[in-house]
Amino acid sequence: MSKEILNGTSVEMKEGVSNEGFQVDDEETVDEDKLQGERSSSVVLSPNEEDSAYRQIKPYAGMPKEVLLLYSNQARYRLPREILFWLVMASTVALVALTITVIAMSPACLSWWQSSAVYQIYPRSFKDSDNDGVGDLKGIREKLDHFDYLNIKAIWISPFYKSPMKDFGYDIEDFREIDPLFGTMKDFEDLLNAMHDKGLKLIMDFIPNHTSDKHKWFLLSQNRTSGYEDYYIWANCTPFAPPNNWVSVFGNSSWTYDEARGQCYLHQFLKEQPDLNFRNPLVRQEMKAIMQFWLDKGVDGFRMDAVKHMLEAAHLRNEPQVDPDMPPEDVNSEFDLYHDYTTSQLGLHDILRNWRVEMDRYSREPGRYRFMVTESYDYEEIEKTMMYYGTETVKESDFPFNFYLIDLPQQLSGEGAFSLVNRWMTNMPKGKWANWVVGNHDKPRIASSAGRAYTRVINMLLLTLPGTPTTYYGEEIGMENVNVTEIQDPFGKFNPNASRDPQRSPMQWNAEPYAGFSRNETWLPIHPDYATVNVEVQQTESGSVLEQYRTLSLLRQSELALHRGWACFLYRDAHVLAFARELDGHPRAFLVLLNFGGAAVTDLSGVSELPDGLTVRVGTRGRAGERVRKGQIPTEPGEGLVLEYSSDVRLHPNHASKCYISHKACYLSALDILYKC
Repeated sequence: MSKEILNGTSVEMKEGVSNEGFQVDDEETVDEDKLQGERSSSVVLSPNEEDSAYRQIKPYAGMPKEVLLLYSNQARYRLPREILFWLVMASTVALVALTITVIAMSPACLSWWQSSAVYQIYPRSFKDSDNDGVGDLKGIREKLDHFDYLNIKAIWISPFYKSPMKDFGYDIEDFREIDPLFGTMKDFEDLLNAMHDKGLKLIMDFIPNHTSDKHKWFLLSQNRTSGYEDYYIWANCTPFAPPNNWVSVFGNSSWTYDEARGQCYLHQFLKEQPDLNFRNPLVRQEMKAIMQFWLDKGVDGFRMDAVKHMLEAAHLRNEPQVDPDMPPEDVNSEFDLYHDYTTSQLGLHDILRNWRVEMDRYSREPGRYRFMVTESYDYEEIEKTMMYYGTETVKESDFPFNFYLIDLPQQLSGEGAFSLVNRWMTNMPKGKWANWVVGNHDKPRIASSAGRAYTRVINMLLLTLPGTPTTYYGEEIGMENVNVTEIQDPFGKFNPNASRDPQRSPMQWNAEPYAGFSRNETWLPIHPDYATVNVEVQQTESGSVLEQYRTLSLLRQSELALHRGWACFLYRDAHVLAFARELDGHPRAFLVLLNFGGAAVTDLSGVSELPDGLTVRVGTRGRAGERVRKGQIPTEPGEGLVLEYSSDVRLHPNHASKCYISHKACYLSALDILYKC
């Protein structure tokens, strides 16, 4: 037993206690017996001496836990450690709670089909890349910068499937092939990739109701090949006596006698477009597989064509005549009959909802939502159109096309515009998203039907209403119908007054020969005004139709009140329609005032929620920055104004019956975020 001095303290060494604080210099040569003896020795401390000794030892690497614990238990070490621990715990809990709160309180983000206008391309007429006079897929790719300029992200392209072109692509010979007129599958894939690289979405036309009579399915069904006998609607008849009085959309009987099969087949459009039998599960399976084919390619959505015609009543009874006194032999137009047995049949929505389920399966990939829109002209039966939204529990299309504004030229007034808009908004199911269409490949251009003077104001209506606007190519520059001497449209051949050729003329890109669309003679004539009404000229003209369209498109995207706020309809008369767009909590709101009639001075002094002074943000005749008083707002025929104002008072609480919103949200200016309210 001996005593040693450790850091100035007398320490008695004793056998059996290991002194782990002892360090051996690596460079010293130590006698093995001596080292073994030291390993078996120990430090013996009295209780007071032990505490004092360890408190005098300075911390060092590899210190024994007894020393470490003595130091760590001191208040100056323990308290900061505990404070930091509880601060970290509290911060973690607060962060998790804040994240949950933000998620719970955040409104649903707008999808790409809600935040952008949809632009329709008729591929025969958009851009010809190979100078054969007909537009093609490469031509569309050449002009993708046009959509950047317009601030449009969603492109709907009309059919480009392989087709005999009896109905310009709506008679499909092969759903999985590109018609050589438009290019190749590689051209399509290159176009799709180029679009996705630019952040653009591609919506394809899906034509489920019928095929071409050249389709292999029809040829197999015609020959009664096993498994294909019932792919189409066949009925017993004679060449001169159809099974019933059903009439085609294009006129005359919906039935054509087929000599090879010895029966009649149904076609609700051209005789070259036989209707598929969707009561056959094999047909439904085939069409689902075709959807999957294009979804696997990467397309972003489908426009479902003519869906109300997909199912027919199995009993094949005569449909009732609109005029009971009309001789049955004179019935040859779709408007001569009530279509109780050929449209909107029970089971139709089950098919569409199954397709929606399939598209949702493809939508699971983040940022790749697959969009679905349905086309159904239901005219006065708007309740049938609204069914395509689905129900509260079962989803169907994101929206059905809203064609009611196409009738605006026939009701051109403030009252008329309000009636058409209000009709949709009051019938639309709560929480659904609206859509607006003023023209397409089947309807006259607005510059021709309403007049050039009203083109700008109608575009302003389209881009400021709540919902998704749909623009037909050329409407952004105010293109007009062309005169066609040689009709190509099959519908026009039946009824020349209903020809759709005039609104399908080639796009007017510049003042070069053939309007920059092609270098050769085009499939339809180009409008004589192409030298001044074209994209290149209007891009350089302040106040042009194109410049105004682009300005409104950018404004719609940048202003919360315009793309997801309330719409409150405040005033209408024979000339003017006025409505406000506002968002709770947001300082900026907008008054949209549109003149569809003659010169007028509008007095809104009775709307107490509006401030007295407003500023013109966009005007179809200039006037940007001009200050106007709400009691006296002058407008000329065809003039439209987007007036900006600031107010903490909202209109919708006091005008509930006149206000609409799809997805309610409020704005928190302190954090610059939206929240549920």
